[in-house]
Amino acid sequence: MGSAIVYVHGIGNKPPEQQLKEQWDDALFGRPMGGASRMAYWARLLHPEPLPGPVPDDGLGPPPGPPSPLEAAGPGASPPTPEEFLAGLRAEAAGPFESGGPAGAAPAGPFDAWQQDMTYAAEALAAGESPSALEMLPLPRSARTLVFRALVRHAVREVHAYFFGGLRDRIVKIAVHALEEADGPVVVIGHSLGSVVAYEALRAHRCEVPLLVTVGSPLGITEIQDRLAAPLVVPPGVAAWRNACDLRDIVALDSTVRPEYAPADRTEDVLVVNDSANHHGAAEYLRSPAVRDPVRTLLGGG
Repeated sequence: MGSAIVYVHGIGNKPPEQQLKEQWDDALFGRPMGGASRMAYWARLLHPEPLPGPVPDDGLGPPPGPPSPLEAAGPGASPPTPEEFLAGLRAEAAGPFESGGPAGAAPAGPFDAWQQDMTYAAEALAAGESPSALEMLPLPRSARTLVFRALVRHAVREVHAYFFGGLRDRIVKIAVHALEEADGPVVVIGHSLGSVVAYEALRAHRCEVPLLVTVGSPLGITEIQDRLAAPLVVPPGVAAWRNACDLRDIVALDSTVRPEYAPADRTEDVLVVNDSANHHGAAEYLRSPAVRDPVRTLLGGG
């Protein structure tokens, strides 16, 4: 075994820690990896009760509290227009994840452009205007709209909670602790918001990382980059960074990190196919050869 591996999960509630780790192990290696892998599990800070597993790690799962105005119409109802959806999302704000602000306050301005772009990208996907020729979800358009807008809502809420809800340092510390527990070189994989957590943990804690993999990552988004420490760099100790996304993944609207994070010769952006319902599922990313093969080679499982 050449390296250990640290996973950093993304948005949404999750199954219990060990079960989630084994789901990621299975997606990458087809078997449990025991002590060779560990999960930087921070979901409990936002979701006190884990999901009953196994469930897809797609960044969704029910948020805490009663249904929001965005969901109250129920299944079968016509989705609100994009403008109505955005107005509801801004009114809802960070909800129970907020700390230090009124419950009805609008989300922080820095993310307004991102949530608007995600909403209109979701609308285009639901209408079948995919950025690729791949087949759309076999659902009525209204159902497709709800699938993608659910991802928008979860992403905005949890990214807002991370940067403005007082949880950032605590979440990064969980990832740093997982890195500290690894013995020797460590391969790091971050999904969704977990890629931001992994990036910040690796800037805070230098260790030998032959490969950093980010999947479905918002690290290419200007509004996210504006919240990170300057300058934007490949974290010290990271020999190679592979960033993979599906062009239909609305969390990763900007699919590249190579143009912004120096030095460019240590970064690589690759496009993969993620055929989960919202094109953001962790397991589907981990099973893609562009992600799986280099990781398995480094960990002796290829």
